[in-house]
Amino acid sequence: MLVLVYVSACVTSLGDGPKAGAGGGGTGGSSSVSAAAGGRSGRSAAAGSGGRTGSSGAAAAAGKGGAAASGGRGGQTGSGGASSAGKSGSGGRAGAGGRTASGAIQPACAACADSSLACEASPAPSGSGRAGAVAAKLGKSHFLIGMGNDLDNDHSKDGAYTLGTTLDLHYAYMVGLPGMGGWPDWNANGTFVNILSDSAAKNCVTPMYTMYSMAAWGDGNLAGLGDNGYMSAYWSAAKLLFERIAAFDKPAVVHLEPDFWAYAAQQSGQNPASMKVLIKSQAADCADQPENLIGMGKCWIALARKYAPKALLGFHASEWAGSPAQIISFFNAIGAADTDLIVMDMLDRDAGCFEAAQDPNCQRQGKFYWDEANQSSPNFHEHLSYAKQVSDGLNKPILWWQVPFGVPSDTPGGTPEHYRDNRVKYIFSHIDEFIDAGGLGAAFGTGAGNQTSWLTDGGQFKNAVSEYFQSPSLLP
Repeated sequence: MLVLVYVSACVTSLGDGPKAGAGGGGTGGSSSVSAAAGGRSGRSAAAGSGGRTGSSGAAAAAGKGGAAASGGRGGQTGSGGASSAGKSGSGGRAGAGGRTASGAIQPACAACADSSLACEASPAPSGSGRAGAVAAKLGKSHFLIGMGNDLDNDHSKDGAYTLGTTLDLHYAYMVGLPGMGGWPDWNANGTFVNILSDSAAKNCVTPMYTMYSMAAWGDGNLAGLGDNGYMSAYWSAAKLLFERIAAFDKPAVVHLEPDFWAYAAQQSGQNPASMKVLIKSQAADCADQPENLIGMGKCWIALARKYAPKALLGFHASEWAGSPAQIISFFNAIGAADTDLIVMDMLDRDAGCFEAAQDPNCQRQGKFYWDEANQSSPNFHEHLSYAKQVSDGLNKPILWWQVPFGVPSDTPGGTPEHYRDNRVKYIFSHIDEFIDAGGLGAAFGTGAGNQTSWLTDGGQFKNAVSEYFQSPSLLP
């Protein structure tokens, strides 16, 4: 086996800026790999510190010190106010770096435990596979592990930084629109992006931004695509996001509009050229693009490459949108060949929350707890087969996102913050299967209020990541 080595070097950080946080959201996911078309229940907005009340739907979930952000449905409001004490823990610790030729783990940027320093990873040699090549752009050579929807009032104490193990990715939702209480308004000139990026850099982690603005008028409501005010604000925020990432001047991951593309595929009859999208007069950089979903996808790519060339870009592919062939055709049409990765999810809440059927965020019919033996449906091999077809068809690696934290149990259901699920267990015990399916990594997080979190799972996730980074799985 070829062993790749990467090292990290520390450099002096830019200033932190104000410590306001952000709203974020949860996703609505399919109940199984065979979920029928028709969409999902919406995404709940997660509370961060200092977010503003949103104009649409979403209450905040499980955060501290912020008002509800705009976005989908469900969740809990934050505790409101900057006085929230936040979670305990240090501002991040040094974690595993690369493996030496002998297989020993080499510490990654030990000085990053010092919050006055930021960490910039040296590029790793590109692997022969598409996942390895993308990971190398982030200075990594292994299957990536991330976490999100965990914002604290003090962003050095966001959940991903208090585990005691250095993760690879930290994601946060970017919800709402400028002038309407969305993320560009939370801090002057959209600097919330840089508050998150600076915290990530100090902790040797790559920041990841989940753009979730198309739900500002409600989950699945696509009327904004033809509204001049809506799309002017939308494209202004898109450009601002990349300008702020450019100011960071290090790699970042941008995850584009979970759920939206699935709704768009369904409502357009899988024909992205048929759905009108205002672009030309609202986004000067994209005046040459057609005003439909094809132009929308390609405009996102054009903005990213022009303003933030170090950013890695990925559309979100939802299983409930259609067959692998439909997914491949749709995303090829909107420009996926010019992106870096595809983002997928498995389930938006703990399986047990749906089984208990008590929480208003978990009112959906179906089977949600997958068979670990892969004998009965739904199971993990079914999902991985689907993912591999998409990965191969688009020639892009897969990043699984917002994987629930629940703990396995033979008893269906559970109670708030203690619902069962087995995805953490299965992923960490079968990472080779995810790599074989075209996997780049997995990022874990709660998709709504009252879900099991890394703080309520009995140490499952914390222990799993600690063990994993003792010998991380190298990508091809």
